[in-house]
Amino acid sequence: MRRVTFDIETEGVFGPMNDLSALGVTVVGVHDSETDEFHCYEQHEFKDMWPTFEHADLLVGFNSDHFDIPILNKYYAGDLTKIPSLDILKEVKNVFGRRLKLDNIAEATLGKKKSGNGLDAVKWWQLGLKEKVKSYCLDDVRITKEVYEYARKHNSLKYRDYDGIREIKLDTSGWEKKSPDSGGLTHTLPF
Repeated sequence: MRRVTFDIETEGVFGPMNDLSALGVTVVGVHDSETDEFHCYEQHEFKDMWPTFEHADLLVGFNSDHFDIPILNKYYAGDLTKIPSLDILKEVKNVFGRRLKLDNIAEATLGKKKSGNGLDAVKWWQLGLKEKVKSYCLDDVRITKEVYEYARKHNSLKYRDYDGIREIKLDTSGWEKKSPDSGGLTHTLPF
C-alpha cells in the first residue's frame, strides 16, 4: 500500500460563502511511504510531484477532501478526486459529530503541537520567507502522518476538551483496502 500523505499552503482570500476558487497554492508538502521521504514542491515543480500522486494507492490528509484536493485539482490535468483518499478530519467528524483542529488532536494524541497555523504561512509567504513556509508545511505533513499511523495502530485518536483528554474510537479496518481502480494510472496525460 503506497500512501502519500500531503498538505498544501495557500495564498489569496476566501470568496463569498467560503468559495475556494480564489485561493492559490504556494507549496505542497508530501511524504511518500514507498521511499519514506518528505519533499516540498513549489508551483513550478508540480510536474515532478504528479507522478507520486498518480502512483499512490491512498492520499492521506487532514481536511484534504474539502480543502486541499479541490484547490490542488485546479493545477492538475486529470482529476485528483479519482485517486482514493482518506481525510482524517472527515473520519473524526463522522464518528465524533464535529470538527477538531489538527493541533488539538496532535497535542492530545502525540504530545506534539504544530509549528504555526495556515494564516502564519500566508504571512510568511508574503514576506518572502519561502523556506519557513516549506518547513511549516512539512511539519504538518509529519504530524498528519503520525496521527494517521497512531489511529491505524490504536483504532482511536485523542483530543483535549475542558475536562481533559478524551478518546475517539475509530474503525480503521477499511482505511488501507486497495481500490480495484488503483494501480498507477497516469492522470496527467491528455486522452
